[in-house]
Amino acid sequence: MQNSILDKFTKEALDAARASNTYRTMRLLESPEAAHIELHTAIEGAPRHQILLASNSYLDLANIGELKQAMAEAVLEWGTGSGGARLTTGNKIPHEALEAEIAKFKGEEAAITFNTGYMANVGTISALCGKNDFIFSDELNHASIIDGIRLSRAKCFVYKHNDMADLERAIADAKKAFLETAREQSAENFRGLIVTDAVFSMDGDLANLPELLQITKKHEVLLMIDEAHATGVLGRTGRGLAEHYGCAHADITLGTLSKAVAAEGGFVAGKQQLIDFLRNKARSFIFTTAMAPAVAASAHNNLKFIEAHPERVQQLQDNVKFFCERLRSEGLNVPTSPSAIIPIVIGDEAKAMHISEALQKEGLLIPAIRYPTVAKGAARLRASLMATHTRKDLEFAAKKIISAINNPVSSLRGT
Repeated sequence: MQNSILDKFTKEALDAARASNTYRTMRLLESPEAAHIELHTAIEGAPRHQILLASNSYLDLANIGELKQAMAEAVLEWGTGSGGARLTTGNKIPHEALEAEIAKFKGEEAAITFNTGYMANVGTISALCGKNDFIFSDELNHASIIDGIRLSRAKCFVYKHNDMADLERAIADAKKAFLETAREQSAENFRGLIVTDAVFSMDGDLANLPELLQITKKHEVLLMIDEAHATGVLGRTGRGLAEHYGCAHADITLGTLSKAVAAEGGFVAGKQQLIDFLRNKARSFIFTTAMAPAVAASAHNNLKFIEAHPERVQQLQDNVKFFCERLRSEGLNVPTSPSAIIPIVIGDEAKAMHISEALQKEGLLIPAIRYPTVAKGAARLRASLMATHTRKDLEFAAKKIISAINNPVSSLRGT
């Protein structure tokens, strides 16, 4: 009886996903993450060798010999796992060395690491805010931010994407609601947090950090920035959004070590007191086994490599500029942004899937992103570039993408 209920429930959900062209499957890569990969493919006629235009490993560090060797040596020294939570027996020298390096890289007093960027967002937001607080969230924020807000039980006001006027309206509405429901309170007791992605993962555009800083000062609220797709990508040396704009930092800077840094984990950087607070209050830090020491050592080494090789950051930024200019020259409406994410909006989910499959047959892996990751009818190809893509790679990719979009009938047929 119970199995039949479960089968019915799951089948209905899966059938609905297939009918709406939102059913998901996984690809299997048979080689390390790099600009060129070998793909185990079930698409008839598609070559195994593909140019990868879908990776978050923006600086292509995962396959550098010296960095792989350093991680291998860390495994031999520290073993394969940590054996405990950081507050019991899991805290090892590589963890603390990594946190010191993150703080240095980000120009902050201190840092704390989490096992994933998702855990960093969930743990930080739910530790900082409670049911009597107010959070102001950009409508295109990542799911981990949304889930952190839900766990906090704070009152959430969602503002229009990158719309500073709407953000100020939301803060004004929240302050009014606070005073109306807590008449014994004064405006001084209002606690608010603005939280936003630094680089929005599906559109590739940037949060307006200078204006956000002005708003936080004006309204006496806190600002948290998630630099998952900004660290190692933005700024002259890859330090992120503040370096890009040449402005002050947010109160709380969060990020990941799994994208441009090419390791695993998440982090928060900021004042020492903030880090001490999270170490004592963030449940996703307290109640989990620490990341493997070798992983922490790998992230540490990779961050130091980025520090020593700012030219790799510049090469990524040059690739983005070249690729976007090439697409625009053929009439494609792609946004102007220094991030490594270039959305090519198709609209229809089925059409986006067919174009992606047609491109894979040409040796170009660029996935179709569909609902619920983006809004219905806003399906797109999400190109993400790496520092090691050559001009030849990017010229080939641009040519194939333009051809597939301008000739949708032949693309759908795979010809």
